[in-house]
Amino acid sequence: MTTSTSNLLSGALSGLRVFDLTRVLAGPSCVQILGDLGADIIKVERPKLGDDTRKFGPPFVKDPEGNETTESGYYLTANRNKRSITLDLTSEEGQALARQMIAKCDILVENFKVGNLAKYGLGYDDLKDEFPGLVYCSITGFGQTGPMAEQPGYDFMAQGMGGLMSITGEKNREPQRVGVPIADLTAGLWAAISINAALRHREVTGKGQQVDISLLDTQISTLSIQGLNYLTSGEVPGLLGNAHPNIVPYQVFPTTDGNVIISVGNDAQFERFCDYIERPELAQDEKFKTNDMRVRNRDELTEILNEVTRQKPSDYWLEGLDEIKIASGPINRIDQAFADPQVQAREMEIEMNHPAAGDQPVKMIGSPIKMSGTPVTYRRTPPMLGEHTDEVLEELLGLDVAACDELRNKGVI
Repeated sequence: MTTSTSNLLSGALSGLRVFDLTRVLAGPSCVQILGDLGADIIKVERPKLGDDTRKFGPPFVKDPEGNETTESGYYLTANRNKRSITLDLTSEEGQALARQMIAKCDILVENFKVGNLAKYGLGYDDLKDEFPGLVYCSITGFGQTGPMAEQPGYDFMAQGMGGLMSITGEKNREPQRVGVPIADLTAGLWAAISINAALRHREVTGKGQQVDISLLDTQISTLSIQGLNYLTSGEVPGLLGNAHPNIVPYQVFPTTDGNVIISVGNDAQFERFCDYIERPELAQDEKFKTNDMRVRNRDELTEILNEVTRQKPSDYWLEGLDEIKIASGPINRIDQAFADPQVQAREMEIEMNHPAAGDQPVKMIGSPIKMSGTPVTYRRTPPMLGEHTDEVLEELLGLDVAACDELRNKGVI
């Protein structure tokens, strides 16, 4: 499709259309990013059932009388700026309709198990010759190649297999997963980045391609400094709780009324910090004078500093350390995080009117993307199941009400 300059004014990806065959979180989060940036998203769901996450609750959206609906908070997470159609891909007629709509799209995103879409004639190899400009993104647990390619994969498995859980948690306790599905979310981010790169390649060459994103691959990539610590030293990192593997002190410290985060980034900051806590001798001690030595003597220094910080309340440390330019911060509950003036100023909590709530506002998390020329827009609330089926089939394929009714009677839509 051709993107006009005027369309770009309403979103960086305006004029592009996505055929969205994703469900749950990794795929939908990727596609929501594209939708926030202006792309037209056609979310394809199973007739009568839809995306599994619609029922991942409680909590559920409440109607004007306060009754729970069938739309979950989980579903709202990653499905705004989309139009929902229902389509039975297991039927030949549904497959034919899908191909006709794909012809009108620039991007296809799917997170089926490897080989499943090929059963319906909708795999990459089935489409690449007929639609040479199509950017086809596949998100799976383990990728399109390798001995585990055909196995299903889930966020929890990726966190465990990818090493993340082995470095998350307190010493002498069981490993912990991250409190959100971080493998799903990072896979969605990498998919969105890759799709945009593939679009740029298509702009230059006219050729589409397949983007192959794996939860396990993206989880390995997020090992970052811990992964390189291992690859550089051969030493396997373990559980450090809230401590930083390469910088000390850089962790949570106790106070008389809770806990605070204190991050001392270099030796000069450590000297200022020691002066502030009235322990200047620590900065001169050979065991703690440099970050190198502080890392090597982490446990001894942490024990000393814990005794110091637990003598004063959190506000004392947060206000005082801010004055001497030492990074520190609170550990907010989620309600406190959303109430933070900085978070509010950045519009990270938004409201959109939703049909399930009687067109009353429901709260959602805003996009972190801030662009001066083509800002994200919140054009469509997360759709009800099949809300736009007739609209899309008429717009893309020219089908009238009678044709849609016939398809519906057959169970195709």
